Amino acid sequence: MTPPGRGGGGLRLTWVQPEDLVGHELRQASEDGREPAAVAAVAARWAAAGGTAAPPAAGASPAPAPPRLRELAGRLLDELAELADPRHGFAAHEPTELPAIRAACPDWPDRPASDGRPPAPAETTTAPAGVRGGRARPGPAPGSGYQDALHAAWLGRAAGCLLGKPVEKLPLAGIRALAAATGNWPLRTWFTAEGLPGELARAYPWNRRSAPTSLAETIDGMPEDDDLNYPLLNLLLLRRYGRGFRTRDVAALWLDELPAGRTFTAERVAYRNLLCGVEPPETARRRNPFREWIGAAIRADVHGWTHPGDPGAAAAQAHRDAALTHTANGVYGAMFVAATIAAAAGGHDDGHDNGHEHRDHREHRSGPTREAGGGITVHRALAAGLTVVPPESRLARAVRFGIAAARAEPSFDSVVDLLHRELGHYHWVHAVPNAALLAAALTHAEGDFSGSICRAVSGGWDTDSNGATAGSVAGLLAGHPDRLPERWTDPLRNRLASSVPGFDGIGFDALAQLTHQEALRP
Repeated sequence: MTPPGRGGGGLRLTWVQPEDLVGHELRQASEDGREPAAVAAVAARWAAAGGTAAPPAAGASPAPAPPRLRELAGRLLDELAELADPRHGFAAHEPTELPAIRAACPDWPDRPASDGRPPAPAETTTAPAGVRGGRARPGPAPGSGYQDALHAAWLGRAAGCLLGKPVEKLPLAGIRALAAATGNWPLRTWFTAEGLPGELARAYPWNRRSAPTSLAETIDGMPEDDDLNYPLLNLLLLRRYGRGFRTRDVAALWLDELPAGRTFTAERVAYRNLLCGVEPPETARRRNPFREWIGAAIRADVHGWTHPGDPGAAAAQAHRDAALTHTANGVYGAMFVAATIAAAAGGHDDGHDNGHEHRDHREHRSGPTREAGGGITVHRALAAGLTVVPPESRLARAVRFGIAAARAEPSFDSVVDLLHRELGHYHWVHAVPNAALLAAALTHAEGDFSGSICRAVSGGWDTDSNGATAGSVAGLLAGHPDRLPERWTDPLRNRLASSVPGFDGIGFDALAQLTHQEALRP
């Protein structure tokens, strides 16, 4: 078998070759409102020279381009970048800089007043090798049960990610067919190959890298995944640089601790840019057609977990992280996730509902709305998430559409069909459709853990990332690992595989302790 990344012509580096980026940048240009005639002219030159469309799922086309075509691709990428004008298209109301984002958000959440929380305890957990430990500085701290909620959130993130791994990159029809053929539709438990008809398995093959460790019959602990690696890196980030870290500190940490081969899409382009001497925030822009994809959002959980009840601070911290790799909606995706999680973690109502009246959905779905210990519902948490996103942005509009669809439709299959009709023109890893699906899944499930992760994965697109974030939010709302069904947590074996130094084999209980320590630090 040919090793991953290698073809008959040798090493085929994914996500960074100019000939593989032009098609993605043309698509990005049409989405962000650059002048259509100028974009069409670039597309025509590329096609006339023999250039191909962007690979639909893989990170590279089957064969490398000849030198003349690769050189042209680089020039066209630079020409497309020059077409971007902040006065036209969506750029006028989709800023990237934090002050402009805050100015565009009329309901940006204020920092909560002191709530009399007890000081941080003197003793802290032992950090993994290479992680700075020591005593937590005295200051306000989350409630005494918050470490249990963090434990549930880490488990939830892992379980949701693992549920989505075998069907990542599959079309929606394939996900539905594979689950239905084994009696698992609507989705309610792990995918399985047992009893699957051969012709269906050939028509919709499992993700080849994930299936050996993510089907019901093969799970034995949580395998490595970038959806878990990035939260680990952000724990390292906070321990090494504190809450005042800068974007360049994120870059330095990545170069020290993150293997380049474990990065994908926007993260790999930014990594390449760093190695070429490009500094943040230009690392997010230079020849990076993935800058509005989901990568920054999958890094955002720790920023929310460590700011319980303070969605504005969580979003601002997520922005400094996201600015290394993403712009506009790619940054908003991270800020939305961080703020939603911070609100869910705080267990309090910040008073914002973003113009939406909450309506009880229990006529459509059984069971009560899931609340955190302080009474916050998933609906209030999502509303808090929207307060940090410019309301006229594509991501905010998509999230509102997803929430409205989930409120209106009794069947989640119908919700998903609506989302795919409305947002299916985006790439399946783009932040906009995936944020809408995440919000719809959490809304429709009322924050219930199993319902949230199963809906998030069953909606297609970036299945493992959406399942992971849904699991994080729903785990926090559950508040304790014992409140998560054992069918999701037992197969994890309290063990996470990772190539991030010092974390391979760590338990989720230990990760909750480390995260709690960072939440205690002022």
